[in-house]
Amino acid sequence: MFRPKIPTMPTPTGIVTPPAVEPTAIVQHTPAPAPIAPAAPARPTVQLTPGTALALVGGGTAVVLVVGAVLVSMLLAVAVTAASVAVCALVVRSLISSQAKHR
Repeated sequence: MFRPKIPTMPTPTGIVTPPAVEPTAIVQHTPAPAPIAPAAPARPTVQLTPGTALALVGGGTAVVLVVGAVLVSMLLAVAVTAASVAVCALVVRSLISSQAKHR
């Protein structure tokens, strides 16, 4: 059931026929000169209308406000964490010093 099945190959006949080789003539061709490519068309210039300029300014302002809010919130989180660690350190220090006095 778990034995691998090995594919069986047909027995070789021993007769080998070489492929037919036909002689070919070597002819050298001179390459044709490459055609001169036409000049690339000029890219269209971007024209800023008052509406698109206002949209760009509004989008930039929104991005600056969002990034600023994220950075301020991260700074506030770090400050709150630092303050809570400092308070915990003071409480632990006070408990240790009060135990030392009672001995």
